[in-house]
Amino acid sequence: MPLELYLDLHSQPCRSVFIFAKKTNIPFDFKFVDLATGQQYGEDFGKISVVRKVPVMRDGDFILTESVAILKYLAEKFGTSDSDHWYPADLQKRARVNEYLSWQHAAMRAHGSKVFWFRAIVPIITGSDVPKEKMDSAMEDLTLSLKVFEEKFLDNRPFIIGEKISLADLVAIVEIMQPVGTGLDLFENRPTLSAWRDRVKKELGEALFDEAHKTIMDVASLPQTFENNGMLEFLKPKIQKMFN
Repeated sequence: MPLELYLDLHSQPCRSVFIFAKKTNIPFDFKFVDLATGQQYGEDFGKISVVRKVPVMRDGDFILTESVAILKYLAEKFGTSDSDHWYPADLQKRARVNEYLSWQHAAMRAHGSKVFWFRAIVPIITGSDVPKEKMDSAMEDLTLSLKVFEEKFLDNRPFIIGEKISLADLVAIVEIMQPVGTGLDLFENRPTLSAWRDRVKKELGEALFDEAHKTIMDVASLPQTFENNGMLEFLKPKIQKMFN
């Protein structure tokens, strides 16, 4: 049975897994899970994962959730000497990758996702913009995460572990691109971040990068999708919790 990846490219973690599998020529079946229609809550997907989130990987009888775990699994199972840089065998370089992957959950991912929701999703659900003070606070958190990323994790290096791209760079770029998809140019006036983005894009290949991000760069289509499938009412309680 070929490897199966359950994905929706609206999702940053899904994009990282998709890009890595494609870039490293790992054969897989793309199983689309439509988050905008709530397919993850359906009975069929529940048989795949009780977590009800994507990505999910199925390798024969082995099912794995959580994007970081999936990326490490794929890197270790399909890795070669030429692709070692993604998740290096070198102890200290691997530790740098793990350090970033551990930090980003409560920093870059949390803050970038919040800005994305505030700019792209909340106005659809509520019919009005997020209050300015909440948006300003969210942007301050994201700005701080970007500053830490530049000063600590890049620290004047081409990539996080040095001269070569790794899983850490891949996870970082998909998270940063999430709020960019709402029309927010996070690279403007950030030459270090912009130059790093260009290097990452070149290493991944522009065609693959653009293919993976095409969906998130078209979030303007979400309002009509939510209206058509009834997700507006489903999401309202979740949105209200953000402001209570």
